[in-house]
Amino acid sequence: MPGTGSRPRPAKTVLISGASIAGPALAYWLHRHGFAVTVVERAPALRTGGYKVDIRGAAIEAAERMGILEDIQRASTDMQTGAYVDDDGKRIATLPADIFGARIGRDDEIMRGDLARILYDRTREDVEYVFGDSIASLGSATADGEGVDVTFERGAPRRFDIVVGADGVHSTVRRLVFGPEERFARHLGTCIAAFSMPNDLGLDREELYYALPDKLLCEYSSAGDPAAKGMMSFRSPRLTYDHRDTDRQLALLEAAFAGDGGRAPRLLRAAREASDLYFDGMQLIEMDRWSSGRVVLLGDAAHCASPASGQGTGMAMVGAYVLAGELAAAGGDPAVAFDRYEREMRGYVEVNHRLAEKFAKEMTLATRRGIRLRHLMLRILPHMPWKNLVARKIAEDVQRGANAITLKDYGAVRPASTARRPARRGTAPAAAALPPYAA
Repeated sequence: MPGTGSRPRPAKTVLISGASIAGPALAYWLHRHGFAVTVVERAPALRTGGYKVDIRGAAIEAAERMGILEDIQRASTDMQTGAYVDDDGKRIATLPADIFGARIGRDDEIMRGDLARILYDRTREDVEYVFGDSIASLGSATADGEGVDVTFERGAPRRFDIVVGADGVHSTVRRLVFGPEERFARHLGTCIAAFSMPNDLGLDREELYYALPDKLLCEYSSAGDPAAKGMMSFRSPRLTYDHRDTDRQLALLEAAFAGDGGRAPRLLRAAREASDLYFDGMQLIEMDRWSSGRVVLLGDAAHCASPASGQGTGMAMVGAYVLAGELAAAGGDPAVAFDRYEREMRGYVEVNHRLAEKFAKEMTLATRRGIRLRHLMLRILPHMPWKNLVARKIAEDVQRGANAITLKDYGAVRPASTARRPARRGTAPAAAALPPYAA
């Protein structure tokens, strides 16, 4: 009987909320360990928008164990150079992309949407995907109970042994189980927007940065993509907006760059015309515990480190591997597995949170004098004998975050592919041109 000290019924069925990176990665490993997995996603089809992301350190090891590392490398952004430009677009400080690469070590960069597609293709035959729906409520979810009763916005109610919130920084699962987002989000003082845009500059695997006081803009192109990506960041206190209200987000972005010249007007026009605008504050999600009964959080829903960390995608992939492995090692006992999952991940998350705080402060400079000095330093860096010291310091920070965990070998018993499961409600192979983190 529940509550009498008897062993809880082992989990066999798992519902994952969110089909971005963390959710499908977890689905892959859970299936390999013998669980029956359903993934529910609010979007009507797979989201393939977003910016470039890095796979480093332990995340590369997780990708190797999944057998997707070669797929990731084939889809590499293959960035070649990065340059700061002046108001007229003239390159005033250019650095080759590999100036720090040799010291950082293994680092594979890929567009977030390409990685989402790779993970979806690896799991779609083994996992039930339900697109165009979302969790509306969760019933009692005690670890020693019989499961979690789930109601959906559209589909019929169902019961699952475990529910996983892998639904991003604005997680619905976290709100339903743990409380409002404001209790856990800590703003890092910067907002960021990212969007697709025409490659009118003819960029070829190059990033162009344009700095203003307390602001930074970027355009870049990646290998195999005829379009370009735009990014706009600015220092700001926490702003109030609905993360699904694009018009409000555009208004805030335009207000932040009102009156600015140089590249700003061009990027603002592109942001307004884009179908995949992502806008959000850079923030950390800090929680004392990532689970409650039979509900557990994963990736940004549990411990978002913000885009400033450069580690969000890697943390999602590593966390998925660890959570699935600990559930298998615990024989499906959620209480045991969730405790072990947190013990394995906590130190890794803390290191990357601290790095995010550091990098967020360094993204923008407050004065034009500071910007000119940075340009000068970057312009002369490749020619200075101490360039290796600078590269080493940056690489040490990156490596510390990427390798702050050692992955166990949990084993896997089920083949990676079985008979095709039909996806339900609006799942089409075609991707949705939607913001990547609007779950």
